Amino acid sequence: MENPAAQAPARWEGLPSWLLTQTAGHAHRLVTDGFSSVGARGYHYRLLATLDEFGPASQAALGRRSGIHLSDMVAAINELAERELVERAQDPSDRRRNIISLTTAGKRQLRRLEKRLAETQDELLAPLSPEERQRLTELLSKLLDHHNRRTGIPEEPWR
Repeated sequence: MENPAAQAPARWEGLPSWLLTQTAGHAHRLVTDGFSSVGARGYHYRLLATLDEFGPASQAALGRRSGIHLSDMVAAINELAERELVERAQDPSDRRRNIISLTTAGKRQLRRLEKRLAETQDELLAPLSPEERQRLTELLSKLLDHHNRRTGIPEEPWR
C-alpha cells in the first residue's frame, strides 16, 4: 500500500488537519503494534489503567471512566478475565452487577503495557527534542480540550 502523504496535493499537505490525520495514523499503528507485541489491545490498557487508578468497579463505571462502550466492554473484560488479569465478583449490594478487580498478574501486565507505550511514544516523537515534545503535547492538549468543550463529546482514547 502506498503512503497517501507521498501523493498529497501541495494545496493540502501543509494543512494542520491533514498533518494531524496522517500523524494520528502513524501513532495508532505504533501503539497497536506495541500492544500487540505483548499480547494486548488498547482496550486492555485502558481497562487495566482505569482499575489501577480508581480501584474495583462495576462494568458500567469502568465504561464511563475508560470511554469504552458497553458492547465492547464485555468482550474486553472477558479477554482479561480469561488471562486472569482481572477478576469478576458479584456485587454484594446488587446481585445483578459484577465488580471487576485488577489482579496481581493484571498489575504486571499493566507495567509491561506502560513500558511498551513509553517506547512507542519515543518512536513516534523521535525527531523532536524533549522541549519540542512537551510543547507539542501542550498544544495538542489545548486543541483537544477546546473541541471537547465545544462539542460536549468526551475524548475517545485509542482502541
